[in-house]
Amino acid sequence: MGAKAKKAMKKQLSKAVSASAQKPVASSATAAPDFLPLEGGPARKLPEEKPKEDVARVVYISRIPHGFYEKEMQGFFGQFGVIKRLRIVRNRKTGKSKHFGFIEFEDPGVAKIVAETMDNYLLFEHLLQTRLIPPEKVHPKLWKGCNVRAKPLNWVQIERKRHDKERTLEEHKKLVEKIKKRDLKRQKRIEAAGIEYECPDIVTNDQPAPKKKKLRLK
Repeated sequence: MGAKAKKAMKKQLSKAVSASAQKPVASSATAAPDFLPLEGGPARKLPEEKPKEDVARVVYISRIPHGFYEKEMQGFFGQFGVIKRLRIVRNRKTGKSKHFGFIEFEDPGVAKIVAETMDNYLLFEHLLQTRLIPPEKVHPKLWKGCNVRAKPLNWVQIERKRHDKERTLEEHKKLVEKIKKRDLKRQKRIEAAGIEYECPDIVTNDQPAPKKKKLRLK
């Protein structure tokens, strides 16, 4: 290669270096796009995803001990922050607690602190289990009747009505047969215990009353 060719090559290299130095650096607006359409057209920049904020306000609590009910929970968890709603799930028939419930706080930060600090907290020999419930998983009927205290059923009155109701002839015969079966089992247990006892006969409406029998012990 001659001297003239070398000089021409050096000039070309220097021009290329100077041109690259003079080119402006691509800004964020002119940067390479993140998404290119398959069928042509202008490219577009994907929006940046912002970190999601904590918006969960409902805390699920399980293993609630006996005696730690709405009033006690309101006073205890009210120390963390303002409670909006509170509910302990109860049995519809008896009104007894099912030992789990939900608390909704006004501030989502307070709900997060309660869920983290009260998990595995020992309370009256019970380890509480707490966790946050996302808003999309909160059932729309979760707070239905949360301010109404469930009244237990009066089982004495229900049993009295069942016992005193009017029965048909067939129902009465079935009832007498059940009583006779229980009485026969009772007689067998008495004989197995070595006691001589003649049990009185069961009297129905169409039979006369039997004479009283004495109890004999060996």
